[in-house]
Amino acid sequence: MKEFSYQRAYDVPNALALLDADPDARFLGGGTNLVDLMKTGVERPSRLVDLRELPLDRVESAPDGGLRIGATVTNSDLAAHPDVRLHYPALTQAVLAGASGQLRNMATVGGNLLQRTRCGYFADVTQPCNKRSPGTGCPARTGEHHNAAILGASSHCVAVHPSDLAVALAAFDAAVTYESADGPGELALEDFYLPVGDTPHLETALPPGALITGVVLPPAPVAAASRYRKVRERASYAFAIGSVAAALDVREGVVRDVRLALGAVASRPWRARTAEAALRGAPANADAFAAAATAELSAATPLPHNGYKVDLIRNLIVAVLVDLAASSTSTTKSTASGEESRR
Repeated sequence: MKEFSYQRAYDVPNALALLDADPDARFLGGGTNLVDLMKTGVERPSRLVDLRELPLDRVESAPDGGLRIGATVTNSDLAAHPDVRLHYPALTQAVLAGASGQLRNMATVGGNLLQRTRCGYFADVTQPCNKRSPGTGCPARTGEHHNAAILGASSHCVAVHPSDLAVALAAFDAAVTYESADGPGELALEDFYLPVGDTPHLETALPPGALITGVVLPPAPVAAASRYRKVRERASYAFAIGSVAAALDVREGVVRDVRLALGAVASRPWRARTAEAALRGAPANADAFAAAATAELSAATPLPHNGYKVDLIRNLIVAVLVDLAASSTSTTKSTASGEESRR
């Protein structure tokens, strides 16, 4: 590991100034991704600017009914927060599926969103990698790629984004707030992550030197009936090979509103807007769910060894939506029975 200096920031202007003074410095949240990459030589910062003392560690209700989540809120605190559990349960489920308890206690919301999109070749500095060294090639395309992207990839990179939390946030139109030398700004999560294209080393639309200050979740009544389901190769802590964040509002057997986002299928969380459009106004049954999933996945371009993901994701979408539809029906019947008994 390259030697580095360490400095703690106590307010946002101080943090920005410290990074501006040293172009090779990096912000440090929990360090659960950055420090690992420093150990392998992928990241070689000259200085770490510790952000854990910044006053960005609260989850607050917004005036419009949404939530504001500070960038240094730990994953454990986010998952346990009562407002998150009540109004956005898929977020809690995603965080709890994302890592071990020890890592959740350290990892921060801002750091989670900035995890590097990566595969095994990215972490091995003896191998070429367009993401790590632009122009050197993507050996995953002809090598080990069983967990590579099936949507939105390019000939330059087929790595998938590792964050579970980001998938759940994508389903509910979250926005990322930040501070930079030019003042505050905000990016919709859908715009925060850049398409991989021919510049896979450019992962986010954050301005240079910017600091994430939080995440804003707009009010979404449908999110109260949401779930996150993750498929992985072992039951213990592991990255997803496929995941779905979903929310469903069913009235009289018809889909009134739906939110769907997919994980481990692309270089960024994948909002399944084609499937959402197909489902609104459709019957809330397995056939309609399967048809919508098939429409979403019609754009998939799997490689020789990751084609299984198409069927896996289709089946996962259907299973989660069937469960949500059943829960919605049960809730509606219970409400109707309660109203009848009061008459």
